[in-house]
Amino acid sequence: MKHSFSRLAAMAVMVAGALTAMPCTNLIVGKNASADGSTIISYAADSHTHYGELFMQPAADHPAGAMRDIVDWETGKLNGQIPEVAHTYHVVGNINEHQLTIGETTFGGREELWKTVEGEIMDYGSLIYVTLQRARTAREAIDVMTRLVADYGYVSEGESFSIGDPNEVWIMDLIGKGDKEKGAVWVAMRVPDDCIAGHANQARIHRFPLNDKKNCIYSPDVISFARKMGYFNGKDSEFDFSAAYAPADFGTLRGCDARVWAYFNRHASGMDRYLPYINGKRGAEVMPLCVKPDHKVSVRDVQAMMRDHFEGTPFDMTVDPGAKIAYDVPYRWRPMEFTVDSVTYCMERAIATQQTGWVFVSQMRSWLPDPVGGVLWFGVDDANTAVFVPLYCCLTEAPASYAPGGGDLLELNWDKAFWVNNWVANQAYARYSQMIGDIRRVQSSIEDNFAAMQPQVEAKATAVYKSTPADAVELLSNYSINAAQDATARYRKLGEYLFVKYLDGNIKKEKDGHFERNEAGMPVQPVFGGYTPDYYRTVAKGSGDRLKVVQPEK
Repeated sequence: MKHSFSRLAAMAVMVAGALTAMPCTNLIVGKNASADGSTIISYAADSHTHYGELFMQPAADHPAGAMRDIVDWETGKLNGQIPEVAHTYHVVGNINEHQLTIGETTFGGREELWKTVEGEIMDYGSLIYVTLQRARTAREAIDVMTRLVADYGYVSEGESFSIGDPNEVWIMDLIGKGDKEKGAVWVAMRVPDDCIAGHANQARIHRFPLNDKKNCIYSPDVISFARKMGYFNGKDSEFDFSAAYAPADFGTLRGCDARVWAYFNRHASGMDRYLPYINGKRGAEVMPLCVKPDHKVSVRDVQAMMRDHFEGTPFDMTVDPGAKIAYDVPYRWRPMEFTVDSVTYCMERAIATQQTGWVFVSQMRSWLPDPVGGVLWFGVDDANTAVFVPLYCCLTEAPASYAPGGGDLLELNWDKAFWVNNWVANQAYARYSQMIGDIRRVQSSIEDNFAAMQPQVEAKATAVYKSTPADAVELLSNYSINAAQDATARYRKLGEYLFVKYLDGNIKKEKDGHFERNEAGMPVQPVFGGYTPDYYRTVAKGSGDRLKVVQPEK
């Protein structure tokens, strides 16, 4: 792994009794629950130090004795080396040439298990990208990942992984053994084909079948180690991974599992029964790992869900007082807890969040050749305002606007999609209800065009692949690169448009697709957008008589 894979700072973790800015959300769709028979995994890489780029690792052959650096994804530190394999697969972001996709969310878990034994080197990021280079299927990936931590140890906090191929998707919860033993304990559950699932910074696997190797795999000591550490003392059949290794509290339920609940609630009826659990009620019914949706779920549905702010639920971020005094903005700046008059309150943590580095929805399809079937619908910055661009798993080079180099969080570059998208998003954060409609029009236009083009592009690529696979790869690569560059260019125009239209708190009038001028060519008088009624009511209440207009006495 190259240093460019590293994050520049450790992600915040959830500690008992406190809400912090936990990153990352994964949503999952089984092949029989999806609209077209594909398996789907989404991932938002949320961190206040993330920069949105697309990393690629070309397929390669390696000589005997070659070694691979293990560079910690969080710190950039070289942890050590492992022997390289003879051949490694082509990787585009978090999908490889065989359509294998791996995502993650950090759940932290018991702090004493974050400690390490001397010589342990495998961090969770390295597990993902080493495995994508070495495995063809989800089951192979689980085997590779668990062998790596057994052989070379594990140095990260507790982690949930989404691991999927065109036929099946798995969730694996894994945590180290602290400074007691080398390696990790883990359990992997297959998501039923007719179900949807998700995880969001809280271990999601509770009780699991002990004798169903087709759908459940676990480390031999996952229960005995918990007994040894004093985390569990019941019957094996009663063992609960999450309760033992990552006990939930209000923060992990409301700040983490609530995001999964919102996904389930969007697509399945009866989810209100789990609201007591999400709100931290002791003894409440635990939300299941998977649910059957009421309808087939499409890639576009998952893209839309990655833009969720709990709209239409008891946690709706567009209607609470924080939104009503600020143009209905569904964002809350960190920290996520605040205290007023000695009472502590929390901010909601939705799926869509401002600090996202990049986001994807991976579409994997068994009935198409791998170069055609695997699509990483990729975007940078906040999923709510980003554009999901189709990047095929055979992509031979990163689009210039997404390629590493030429910018980071401390160096603005107008040629990079991350900075262009942030410009659009951050303008909207200040005046959300006024601007979001303009953003949606451009965003929807771009994504609707991609959706309309997909059948045509793939039909042509599939036909070409039958005779000349290399030409099909070139066709799809060129299409992906052009799509990314076009989306970035259109978003830069959108940013310019928003800046001009909403300059200085005004809203410029438009006519026939242009900003309106009078007969002399001068701008016409703009609309004074003002504030929301709730804002005025709050100001009036808080200012007493100081701002009250007093009529002069006659």
